[in-house]
Amino acid sequence: MRAVGVTEFGGPEALHLLDVPEVHAGEGEVRLAVRAAAVNPTDTYARNGTYAQHPKAPKEMPWIPGMDVAGVVDEVGPATDTPLQVGDRVMAIVVPSGAHGGYREQIVLPAASVVPVPAGVSDAEAASLPMNGLTARLALDRMGLAPGQVLAVTGAAGAFGGYVVQLAKVDGLVVVADASEADRELVRSFGADVVLERGAGWADAVLDRYPGGVDGLADGALLGAEGARVVRDGGVVTTVRGYRGEDDALARGVRFEPVFVRDYGQNTAALDLLRQQAERGEVTLRVADEVPVADAAAAHARLEAGGVRGRLVLVF
Repeated sequence: MRAVGVTEFGGPEALHLLDVPEVHAGEGEVRLAVRAAAVNPTDTYARNGTYAQHPKAPKEMPWIPGMDVAGVVDEVGPATDTPLQVGDRVMAIVVPSGAHGGYREQIVLPAASVVPVPAGVSDAEAASLPMNGLTARLALDRMGLAPGQVLAVTGAAGAFGGYVVQLAKVDGLVVVADASEADRELVRSFGADVVLERGAGWADAVLDRYPGGVDGLADGALLGAEGARVVRDGGVVTTVRGYRGEDDALARGVRFEPVFVRDYGQNTAALDLLRQQAERGEVTLRVADEVPVADAAAAHARLEAGGVRGRLVLVF
């Protein structure tokens, strides 16, 4: 069975085609014949060895990146309680570990991590949704803001930030987002109420609009302490790289909520709600390009060069 991964950690060139053993679904699991796998920034950390430094990380090779896939159910494990059947087109969230990642022709997953694809979308489009969509949903759930409250979003033109903006609007929040001049109309199309120029002056511009600070911040751009300045005393910040705040913000009672999508890795209801929202047009599936799986190294190089809007998707 073909996969794409690394046998030595390194740059994009370390990715290559591999032959890995066939896998089978056990109890509570389904097997997917993968047709598409999204390329996410987090995949680069699997490739370059950052995640392998964790004490509990697998030590054996290969490492196969990939956190979300779309394809067809081709095996249902024994005694698995699921409405899914062989032949169903599905999308799934993958919590990767070592050789268990989405860049492979077959993958076995908990049935709870798999739902049907949104009606009328391609495999590549479906593969762009699970990881970023669930991360955005988790961030909003952890913040717990009420309709009418104000949420700031950094990195709003990116996959995570774009989903936060769209889901926040469905939740009834007021959204103030960042964007470059080139991305301003894109971010407005997501529903942002206020769009301010990204960069060094963004935090001051937010505070000019909201002198007392906003109620929450989803910090997709990893601004850290500079971003937290825009949050009112007692407000909340969600972060995607484990940032837990600094003394000045903590002293103001700002709550920091690092989000890790593995916490929603088997939240079937949340993933299926994203499916429904995609069907209703409440979230937008954005594919920057479809890339043959043999060209995964080139896809990683493009991603790391920056400027990609939407997801690069590997197709099998």
